[in-house]
Amino acid sequence: MSAISNFMACGGRREPAVNCFDKKNLDFGLNWRATSSITRISMPFQKNEFQLGTEGKSSRGNKEKRSIRMALVDERVVYGRDTAGRPAVLAYDLVQGPLVKWGSVMGKSKPDPPTAVLLHGILGSRKNWGTFTRRLAQEFPAWQFLLVDLRCHGDSASIRKRGPHTVASTAFDVLKLVAQLRITPRVLIGHSFGGKVALSMVEQAAKPLAQSVRVWSLDATPGKVRAGGDGEDHPAELISFIRKLPKEVFSKRDIANALIQEGFSKDVAQWVVTNLKTNGPPGLPSSSFSWMFDLDGISEMYQSYEETNLWKFVENLPQGVHVNFLKAERSLHRWALEDLQRIHAAEDLAAEEGAGVEMHVLEDAGHWVHADNPDGLFRILSSSFQAFKA
Repeated sequence: MSAISNFMACGGRREPAVNCFDKKNLDFGLNWRATSSITRISMPFQKNEFQLGTEGKSSRGNKEKRSIRMALVDERVVYGRDTAGRPAVLAYDLVQGPLVKWGSVMGKSKPDPPTAVLLHGILGSRKNWGTFTRRLAQEFPAWQFLLVDLRCHGDSASIRKRGPHTVASTAFDVLKLVAQLRITPRVLIGHSFGGKVALSMVEQAAKPLAQSVRVWSLDATPGKVRAGGDGEDHPAELISFIRKLPKEVFSKRDIANALIQEGFSKDVAQWVVTNLKTNGPPGLPSSSFSWMFDLDGISEMYQSYEETNLWKFVENLPQGVHVNFLKAERSLHRWALEDLQRIHAAEDLAAEEGAGVEMHVLEDAGHWVHADNPDGLFRILSSSFQAFKA
């Protein structure tokens, strides 16, 4: 297995992994041999956004009418030989199974392997999917898996993004990234906020699709977001409370305790402090931490998550798109009877149009599906990877 990242340290400082690999007499065009070790490749990190031609005009404050011809569609984006020098769109890891024979995220000398894109939720990061993705890569060794830090989150927070910070603009970021990497996603998996982002990606992609795409929305409905009850998940309140915390932190335990005293669960508190990074040079002890996210941008993103309604798209899926909704058994507050009824109605309608909608229930799991019941989630998601032969 190999893992390609565009955010890593090489020789004690951040630099393009092209340089790291040149030192070892390797290049991006080699065929990867089956291995259980993890190799990391880095792309240059720059502040300017990657620019890609779009169709249509956008207006601030209103819906942005943009479409992008990218790797999900028949007409692929083609760049010159300087692609590797283009600025980063988002921070990412590309985890490749041991049978993947294509080692370049920029070159297309060989057909690209089947690819899945995994998207985290609000206040998360690509690290949330790390352990689960490595398991997928071992079980489905011919696949590769793209893990992304969404805008304002994780390592992508240092990449300046223009507002508005919405579900649609977040999805457009990921579309630009897969276009830049010249990969063709077969599967899109999004948890919570990431679930709506995955749906928005397919909605925005230019039509017709060159091949079928399977979308997984994990514990997220296409429409109204319903906050939790007592002791359950309240993202808006969580964001508001984090605003009150100091920007420089000297104890992760103190922050976790403060969150618990405020009424958030221990699991949520432990998850929040994973967004703290040590100050100072990597590898050296540090007495302080700072937050990895852009909280103002995240607050705007969550508001968009509550307001974005993608029911019209789900109920009128283009041919070749298969959408799977997964409801966590203990996340009753997120799923109204109306949601379930509309999804079941969409199942019948999509079948008539050559598309597909399915509803799944993950037993013994709360909202954090990949942590609460990873085995059950793995079994359910496996059908998507078994459906495609490398």
